[in-house]
Amino acid sequence: MINKCNNLSTPSLDQILWKHLKTVVKNEKYLKNIVNITNICINHQYWPAHFKKSFSIIILKPNKILYDSSKMFQSIILLNTLGKLIEKVIGEWLQFYMIFNNFIYSNQLGELKQWFTTGTSIFLIYLICSG
Repeated sequence: MINKCNNLSTPSLDQILWKHLKTVVKNEKYLKNIVNITNICINHQYWPAHFKKSFSIIILKPNKILYDSSKMFQSIILLNTLGKLIEKVIGEWLQFYMIFNNFIYSNQLGELKQWFTTGTSIFLIYLICSG
């Protein structure tokens, strides 16, 4: 999941780039700490204020003659990088949990993340076996 994140993205207030986190999670000790933070957030149903902070950047759209309208600008919201990683992990966990416990009707697959043939095959076998 983290491998698909762009190394060239702009850091937010925490100044952490995805390439930094990709290096950090390779170390088992640091990865366990991130997993512990994630588990604490889930178990206590709490999302730290640090992860809620955002930073907005306004960028001029290219090739515009006048910049007298809000349509001529692009807003980019930067969130805490570690918080984004934890959100991705929680999202994946929730999807797995919902599928595993049959909370999703079999025709509601449009938003599920089945990126590759193997994953789709496993999911279909699971649906067949679960009847």
